[in-house]
Amino acid sequence: MGTIGKDFKYKIVKNFLSKDEIDLLSIYCDIKHRINVTNFDFQQSDVGDTYFYADPAMESLMLKKKNLMEKETGKKLLPTYSFWRCYTMFSSLKKHTDRPSCEISVTVNIANDGTKWPIFVDGTSIDLNIGDAVIYLGCELCHWREEFSGDFQIQAFLHYVDNDGKFKNYHLDQRPYWGVVK
Repeated sequence: MGTIGKDFKYKIVKNFLSKDEIDLLSIYCDIKHRINVTNFDFQQSDVGDTYFYADPAMESLMLKKKNLMEKETGKKLLPTYSFWRCYTMFSSLKKHTDRPSCEISVTVNIANDGTKWPIFVDGTSIDLNIGDAVIYLGCELCHWREEFSGDFQIQAFLHYVDNDGKFKNYHLDQRPYWGVVK
């Protein structure tokens, strides 16, 4: 798909993450997942995937990738928030659209066990290799994942709003600082 515009739905970006970023983030997320005893999400997944909102490493990634996101979308963007999750066997992601802070979203495959697990965006199945991402209009397009049959998949979600758009007041996800949990 093309750049953000009237006909934009989604855009796949190969090698969104560098090898060094993949290496660092996959180790970081693995450690954090293994020591997690409090951050589980039972709202979007029945199995309670590890889930971290405003994790400092992902907030840093979101800020670092802002220029790339602006290049890929052709828009001046304001970062809103990030989160990451480690999906495990039997995980799924219910069909949904996102809240205003997710006007322009990107999901990034950080690590996995090799099991293919597509994300569906606007009804299209999209497989992402490690380091690849898909940019999509989170508030407009239904997106979901079917039940996962593998051991693990780690995804980062970075969210932005159009600096000139109707959701620009959601900059920082209406928080006072980066890394602050609402």
